[in-house]
Amino acid sequence: MKAQVMKSTGSWYLVHFESGEKMECRIRGKFRLDDKKITNPIAVGDWVEVEKDEQHKGKGIITAIEPRENYLIRKSTRKAKHGHILAANLDQVVLMATLTFPRTSIGFIDRFLVAAESFRIPQVVLFNKKDLYSEKQLNQIEELKHLYEDIGVGFLSVSVFEDKDLSEVQDVLQNKVSLLAGHSGVGKSTLLNKLAPHIDQKIGEVSTFANKGTHTTTFAEMFALDRDTYVIDTPGIKELGLIDIYDEEISHFFPEMRDLLGSCKFHNCTHTHEPGCVVIEAVKEGEIAMSRYESYLSILDDEDTYR
Repeated sequence: MKAQVMKSTGSWYLVHFESGEKMECRIRGKFRLDDKKITNPIAVGDWVEVEKDEQHKGKGIITAIEPRENYLIRKSTRKAKHGHILAANLDQVVLMATLTFPRTSIGFIDRFLVAAESFRIPQVVLFNKKDLYSEKQLNQIEELKHLYEDIGVGFLSVSVFEDKDLSEVQDVLQNKVSLLAGHSGVGKSTLLNKLAPHIDQKIGEVSTFANKGTHTTTFAEMFALDRDTYVIDTPGIKELGLIDIYDEEISHFFPEMRDLLGSCKFHNCTHTHEPGCVVIEAVKEGEIAMSRYESYLSILDDEDTYR
């Protein structure tokens, strides 16, 4: 029986069959051994084969996993040199961000975009809490909008708490499977509850002392907003360590740099110090944003992430 994984707790998986039936399943031990560098052998969004569990009535056993179209992976926060798959078989990723309460850094945004771009998964940056921002901060968001739209990234700015009409967000999500990610406290659960009240995700407060949100989403879970629209909610991501990307590949996942590849004087140019580097020249000329170049250098400098 073929089914899709809708929720993962690490030991049990909730799957949905095409008939609409739901079932809790476990996996056979061999999945944990197939790829020792992945902490979760099966992720939300995976299509799997299921058979009845003779030991647990009404439960199932996942016996096989279908090939993935794509997936979003991050460095595991618990096991060194391991990756953790956030979700699989995605149409797009939506990163919720905030300038404050809590603050989302540009470096974090760019790392997330690189992780998605490495699998050519379309990306959207969704800034929330615009009702809290000063005029200067609103201008900053407008600058970020131009920056990211120019490199092909979708961009929206909303106040999930105050806006009665979230039609722009609904339009972006419609008829797609979207991964919703971001720091704890940026408003992911509030957004889901407004888009589909039946979801009823638990909402936490942001600490005014630490300016950070509390973890309210414990496990990744896929929700149906309607028959053809699905959103995968994920636990808040504090840091995003990239994995399985070689140093020489990093610039390929910055679209504005990728457009210039092959034009540098040296074929193995790292775009850091070499003479005749068109990327460095583009940064000097303002054709590549300094913030993006700094993110590139930061990722390149992250020695423990790459193999």
